[in-house]
Amino acid sequence: MVVGDVTTGTDVLIIGAGPAGYVAAIRAGQLELDVTLVEKEAYGGTCLNHGCIPSKAMITATDIAHEARHAEAMGIHADPAIDLSGMVGWKDDVVDQLTSGVEKLCKANQVNLMEGTATFVDEHTARISHGGEGQGSETIEFEHAIIATGSRPISIPDFSFDDSPVLNSRQALSLESVPDSLAVVGAGYIGMELASVFAKLGTDVTVIEMLDSILPGYDDDLKRPVKQRANDLGIDFHFEHTASEWYEPGDGIRIVAEPVDGAAANGGSEAAIEDERLEIDVETVLVAVGREPVSDTLDLENVGLETDDRGFIETDSRARTSAEHIFAVGDVAGEPMLAHKGSAEGQVAAEVIAGEPAAIDHQAMPAVVFTDPEIATVGMTETEAEEAGFEPLVGKFPFRASGRALTTGESDGFVKIVADADEEYVLGASIAGPEASELVAELGLAIELGATLEDVASTIHAHPTLSESVMEAAENALGHAIHTLNR
Repeated sequence: MVVGDVTTGTDVLIIGAGPAGYVAAIRAGQLELDVTLVEKEAYGGTCLNHGCIPSKAMITATDIAHEARHAEAMGIHADPAIDLSGMVGWKDDVVDQLTSGVEKLCKANQVNLMEGTATFVDEHTARISHGGEGQGSETIEFEHAIIATGSRPISIPDFSFDDSPVLNSRQALSLESVPDSLAVVGAGYIGMELASVFAKLGTDVTVIEMLDSILPGYDDDLKRPVKQRANDLGIDFHFEHTASEWYEPGDGIRIVAEPVDGAAANGGSEAAIEDERLEIDVETVLVAVGREPVSDTLDLENVGLETDDRGFIETDSRARTSAEHIFAVGDVAGEPMLAHKGSAEGQVAAEVIAGEPAAIDHQAMPAVVFTDPEIATVGMTETEAEEAGFEPLVGKFPFRASGRALTTGESDGFVKIVADADEEYVLGASIAGPEASELVAELGLAIELGATLEDVASTIHAHPTLSESVMEAAENALGHAIHTLNR
């Protein structure tokens, strides 16, 4: 590729090198297609550089410090010193190792890598603008295109990420010193994960949430241990309030939070709503109210594509948009906005372009929140099973009855399995507790393979392990669990 006023051609143009885009590129390369992958910032996208990987690195590091500090019951007495700049440096090393690995894998699969920002000129042409003075731009003609531009943090009025006291998740993960106090606006998965990280670093954390509980979309029994652990960490919550403005009264900043319309009527609810305007003094504020798709930079009108009212590009089960030769994968293609969902879609898009009979199946799509404790879901909830016409059969096993969980010092939570009472096929599962993110894979496989409760229960699991809890939950649904009382 030559930078300048030239035109080149490619079988597949992929815009965005996050987990959806780079996976699509590698798979397309494996299928012997000529592939050009355009990325404007860093290979690996938000997930590897600013989201999934760095946040989990920080969660792991702060967990180690917190556990050491609170291990007296195990006979361990320690008071670890936190060097945040060193922690961030280690996190950055992990990120660099992974992103350089992505670049090497792309090159090894004959993917043409190009830095720049892509916009569509017409149905088979895109313009790539290269950053930097004098870098210019070039034109690419393509047979197929895959849009994988991802998402960005949503901002709220009067809280610009350009103002130094106001942080998004990316900025929060790169702080050089631990703030004494922090307000987190939003109690979704990003807000709750980072609230726990900073609380374990010793920051006084206050969470402001417009709804009446944490983690919208998750069942109450999953939220309960997370909320209790957050309370134990000293995190304060103000539900049914919105952050309306901030100002600097002197040292630090003052956040003004207004009650949501109608909140006063909920005075008796669990949210314990204050019927008043709140003023909260903190050192800095993290806004984590969600993410929005990046679809407004592409000049989609030039290829006849439109987005929905949230900015998502509609696709079918083969990742195709309404323009059959253009695909969209990952966050830009709609909920759930999960890296592994994007990667699966990227593989499907590449295979469809290569003429393979591929399609996306979301029935066993796991979702994980890396809070303390972790929570994970896959498949249907009990309510969803009922709505789909099944008679749900539910089995549950508490981690307090798990020998391995007790030996880790983490015994809050449970494994719950939902099955069809008639045929006993596994329909879904939810887990709250240690290593939920790992345990959910077995249950996703059970759903994918059409396994029954008996299949899971009769599979011998090693002892002592956390995975035994999956077996016991299946046995509980069948009425013959050994280490917990049967329903």
